[in-house]
Amino acid sequence: MIVDVRTYTMVPGRLGAWLKLYEAEGMPIHVRHLGQPIGVFTTDVGTVNQVVFFWGFESQADRERRREALEADPDWVSYRKKSADTGNVQHQECKIIKSTKFSPM
Repeated sequence: MIVDVRTYTMVPGRLGAWLKLYEAEGMPIHVRHLGQPIGVFTTDVGTVNQVVFFWGFESQADRERRREALEADPDWVSYRKKSADTGNVQHQECKIIKSTKFSPM
């Protein structure tokens, strides 16, 4: 298993609006292509104004296949434009982490 960890840092004061838009419009499209996330979190201490996604995949090939389908979906293209037009995301960081042989997952 691999986990795609995506951290989005929002412009201060815009996290709530972004979360509302994502929950209503972005999340259903994500779930359609990527499945249910392992978790979606916001930061409370340290670097604030962040939302962190954990998406699990069987392999890198599985991840690439699902993400390609997502990026080709006209609904996702429309959502991304709407989200970008609101000017909420200040920075994005993506990591792929792999479970160890003794990991509970």
